[in-house]
Amino acid sequence: MHEGNGVKGLSEMGLKSLPKQYIQPLEERMSMIKVVSQESIPIIDMSNWDDPKVGDAICDAAEKWGFFQIINHGVPIEVLENAKDATYRFYGLPAKEKVKYTKEKSSSNHVRYGSSFTPEAEKALEWKDYLSLFYVSEDEAMATWPHACRDEALEYMKMSETLITQLLHVLMKRLNVTQIDEKRESLLMGSKRINLNYYPICPNQELTVAIGRHSDVSTLTVLLQDETGGLYVRAEDHHSWIHVPPVSGALVINIGDALQIISNGRYKSIEHRVTANEKNIRVSVPIFVNPSPSDVIGPLPEVLANGEKQNYKNVLYSDYVKHFFRKAHDGKMTIEYVKID
Repeated sequence: MHEGNGVKGLSEMGLKSLPKQYIQPLEERMSMIKVVSQESIPIIDMSNWDDPKVGDAICDAAEKWGFFQIINHGVPIEVLENAKDATYRFYGLPAKEKVKYTKEKSSSNHVRYGSSFTPEAEKALEWKDYLSLFYVSEDEAMATWPHACRDEALEYMKMSETLITQLLHVLMKRLNVTQIDEKRESLLMGSKRINLNYYPICPNQELTVAIGRHSDVSTLTVLLQDETGGLYVRAEDHHSWIHVPPVSGALVINIGDALQIISNGRYKSIEHRVTANEKNIRVSVPIFVNPSPSDVIGPLPEVLANGEKQNYKNVLYSDYVKHFFRKAHDGKMTIEYVKID
């Protein structure tokens, strides 16, 4: 990674077999998991926001599945296509350009190009490269984000703001929160990060993973995926997995740990993973909508007002995030850290 080539560089060497540091333990390999093909996460048409049925469908999906796809969401298709093109453009840069954004070389803490997830803590590496961009302000982004993808990433974030606000309003309403004031806005969407993920072609795809089992630490994640496929979410039975098929023009929404904690477990932050692919490159662009790092997150008073038992302790959000990034992807273990037994 230090040379800036990433996993993409490895893949382009035309390897016939997977380097051993990427070979996952048996229990993490895709061949060992059960996929349920007859189930799929809901696809919700958002063209009529004012219809109470749309709000109900969103909240029901958040409670049951923790994942849903949305169509007619108001983000122009062209903006989505541009974000995918910009991802290819960034990864197409010469290694000497990309290396400027690695942990060791980046001029900003908010811009990070890397591979896998937390390599120093992982027994086996994940087959992916990522560019992670933490949003502070438009000016800061203009000054520090890579030119190859900066404008498109910002535009996609900007164009999804209304959608994110609408989703959070609907989800809060079911928790008896009618007003999102400044303090609540910070708690729900006080910080944002956008990742440009690149999953190169992989030899022996069955031996590795592109992203290991984990749940997001966000409030909400808005995911743009291409047409390749490979995203799997944990089924309700907690044993099998469900594929999230690419739907043209759709966005995938998932509930993150912060919202599971804030809702006292009513909304579910579900484990998911991505498989490697030996035929096609895959790109995805998630926007992570998070609390502010300085916010303390815990179940909302409105949720506990009827005497419901508090299931999670209050925690400083930046501590929660540090705990997540300190270790390898390990399913739902992060949330266990704040669970009250």
